[in-house]
Amino acid sequence: MDAGERGGVSAALLPRDEAELVAAVAAAAAAGTPLALEGGGTKAGIGRPAQAERSLSTRELTGITLYEPSEMVIGARSGTPVALVEATLAERGQMLPFEPMDYRPLLGSEAEPTMGGVVGANLSGPRRVVAGACRDSLIGVRMVNGRGEAVTSGGRVMKNVTGLDLVKGVCGSWGTLAAFSEVTFKVLPTPETSATLVLHGLDDARAIKALSAGLGSPFEVSAAAHLPGTVERVPKTLLRLEGFADSVAYRAGRLRALLAPYGSSALLEAAQSAVLWRSIRDVTFLAEPRGEAIWRVSVAPSRAAAGVAAILDAAPARHLYDWGGGLVWLALPAAGDAGAAVVRAAFAGTGAHATLVRAPAEIRAVVDVFEPPAAPVRRLTAGIKASFDPRGIFNPGRMYAGI
Repeated sequence: MDAGERGGVSAALLPRDEAELVAAVAAAAAAGTPLALEGGGTKAGIGRPAQAERSLSTRELTGITLYEPSEMVIGARSGTPVALVEATLAERGQMLPFEPMDYRPLLGSEAEPTMGGVVGANLSGPRRVVAGACRDSLIGVRMVNGRGEAVTSGGRVMKNVTGLDLVKGVCGSWGTLAAFSEVTFKVLPTPETSATLVLHGLDDARAIKALSAGLGSPFEVSAAAHLPGTVERVPKTLLRLEGFADSVAYRAGRLRALLAPYGSSALLEAAQSAVLWRSIRDVTFLAEPRGEAIWRVSVAPSRAAAGVAAILDAAPARHLYDWGGGLVWLALPAAGDAGAAVVRAAFAGTGAHATLVRAPAEIRAVVDVFEPPAAPVRRLTAGIKASFDPRGIFNPGRMYAGI
């Protein structure tokens, strides 16, 4: 099960099936050996630096284990490449509803993203505004807890699903609670076509109002983003429509009329639309220069523009908005605290969650990478961690120091 040296952590454990995964975790638990859990390793640079002696990768646990197109359900071992699952679904005109982003452009990683990594990070792209997050499509997991026990939660078909709270609880836990061996999702039909309505020249606040108007309309907007002057020469406000061709054409006309008070608009057809939304999904607009720190802020759209304005007053920054203004991506100088004090002060009191997605390891070791939880939430988080992983062997300290 071993591979060679990697990333300063001694030889990686590479279980090839669930039984080997159970054995590897049980041995580590018995020895008290901290493990850095990963799938393909494409998101290894997110979070506080690893405080582990060995890495455990699920990238050898591959293969689609269940696909029922008529039930619109697919299951795969955790190391299965996302690309394989998406290609399999595409053959039957289906897709993962939540449009998972690919962190490789931002982080410069080259390995293949895996299905377990999607669940571990709760990856959710532009379609989240209508389809929900990854955890909303996740209906079942098989996993190994920190005691080395195999656990099943949820189901393999929609009509037979139980235990969804546990399924949702482990989604987005960044490998701190369990090692996934298999994940199961509900899927949706792929839209026949798409188009994107583009408004030009709006400032941030007015753009978010336009996005809110579109999302609140009956015209079924499936994605809503704004590229401001910090990343585009002329700001662009974007609303995507998907579905049958006749329906998209009709809704596009009605949406243009609704948003006429915000200025003239243009319409991008399917091919251009797909390329643009992939770039928004993967935040390629902020990928370069590599030396900048990247922040991801989830916030109420009504609070987004004011928070960004405060940041721009305090520091040089570039930014864009997704999720109708509810997701803000920021690029700031990767010096000092990488803008942590500025970002968190700008969104203080708004209920926002700010995550430092990209920064040098020495900065991630000393700043709060994930939004610092309030004391009661921190105690609850520590208790959940202890319940799943009593020896604290899974990704110790990755999300919060001491947990």
